[in-house]
Amino acid sequence: MTDAQQPTSYPTQTQQPQAYQPQPQGYQPQQPAFVPPAGGPAKPKPARNVLGIVALAVSVVGFIFACIPGALIVGWVLLPVGFILGIISLFLKDKAKWQGLTAIIVSVVGTIVGFIVFFAVVATSFNNAFQSEVNISTNDDSAVVEEDAAAAEDDAPAAGTRENPAPLGSAVEGEDWTVVINSVTTGATDQILAENQFNEAPDAGTEYILINYTVTYTGEDAEGGMPVMVGLEYVTAAGVTVDPLDKMLMGPDEMDSMSTLYNGASATGNEALQVPTPADGVLAVRPGMFADTVFVAIK
Repeated sequence: MTDAQQPTSYPTQTQQPQAYQPQPQGYQPQQPAFVPPAGGPAKPKPARNVLGIVALAVSVVGFIFACIPGALIVGWVLLPVGFILGIISLFLKDKAKWQGLTAIIVSVVGTIVGFIVFFAVVATSFNNAFQSEVNISTNDDSAVVEEDAAAAEDDAPAAGTRENPAPLGSAVEGEDWTVVINSVTTGATDQILAENQFNEAPDAGTEYILINYTVTYTGEDAEGGMPVMVGLEYVTAAGVTVDPLDKMLMGPDEMDSMSTLYNGASATGNEALQVPTPADGVLAVRPGMFADTVFVAIK
């Protein structure tokens, strides 16, 4: 048999057409499965950070105590605790972070404020331990009065004492600073309340006064000095000292006590104080950290 006569090969199985299968009544074709979007589900809102809230509360309380001269140690204990808790709270997973961050900021600022208050307290203590020569000159070019042991023995009280305060406008001179009390405004409650919305009304039996004064740096330090070194307090007729830190106030045109002044430079500003009514005391002026205190009349 020749090749042309060979039978053609066919597959052993042939594909049969699929018979139509009728569907029952009410049949619903299967829907494709839902595929979620590529971005995934939305992230849940961070949960409340309890540790951060505690850190913030501790830092705020520590800040308050750091501003009180008699309770500085409490502030210095609480501020580091609030700082550490604030840092730990930042590492908690899926927790809000702003409380811990705020606690850290409050702790740092409170520590700086506490240092300034401590510095002022130490300066006052040194002032009581060391005495330095202080000169008082008035605007009428009268002679300079030196407070020394000889003046204390005189029958009449020396100028600049509580019994005989220096008049307004007198130049109180220390080794590095000269202070002039320009004016004292009693009954200045309305002015101070209008200056800042956070200023509260004075306590019962007290009033606000506004002290305008000028400080001049006369020292020779090449780094200059800051007016914060000058002390200014109010002493009642009964002999009770009122410190500006006793009640924090924001008065109009406040003295910029943290700006550096160099030899011959001056700064003028106000100091707001809460004092007992009636305001019949004197001002205690300290022209430098270790300078002696000079008393100046308020009228």
